[in-house]
Amino acid sequence: MNNGSTMSQAFARDGIPNLSPKGTTTVWDDDHLVFADIRSPDTVANIRVNPVVEINVVDPVVRKGYRFKGTAIVLTEGPLFEKALALYDRLWPSGDRSITSRIRSVVLVKVEHALPLVSPAYDSGQSEGQVRAKWERYWRSLSKRSRPRVSRR
Repeated sequence: MNNGSTMSQAFARDGIPNLSPKGTTTVWDDDHLVFADIRSPDTVANIRVNPVVEINVVDPVVRKGYRFKGTAIVLTEGPLFEKALALYDRLWPSGDRSITSRIRSVVLVKVEHALPLVSPAYDSGQSEGQVRAKWERYWRSLSKRSRPRVSRR
């Protein structure tokens, strides 16, 4: 699922939203998403206080995605936690240093609402192909700028 940009929002104790990137977000089943807590102590602490979350998954090239709203639980042990670790081992094999060795907990989100996200880039009537081409050109131009220049004598 996560081949785009994924952000998760949980609310802090003071009610202020806390937005955090989540590169491990994936589908758990027809009703749930899951993400791993590798370096998310604030997100997990906030979810334990207020389990209402929103996850946005957006393809940064075509500028489309989905907004998922729901209720989360934090898992640190037990059969569901072990099942999640096995899922991450299958999805992110990484040789000697398994991703699961870095997972502190997993967050299981019961999706209650799912809505499409579409960029205002489409408001002018551009097709997905046109939007894709524009952003691919943009990302290529950034890549060219960041390459070190080699002096040739």
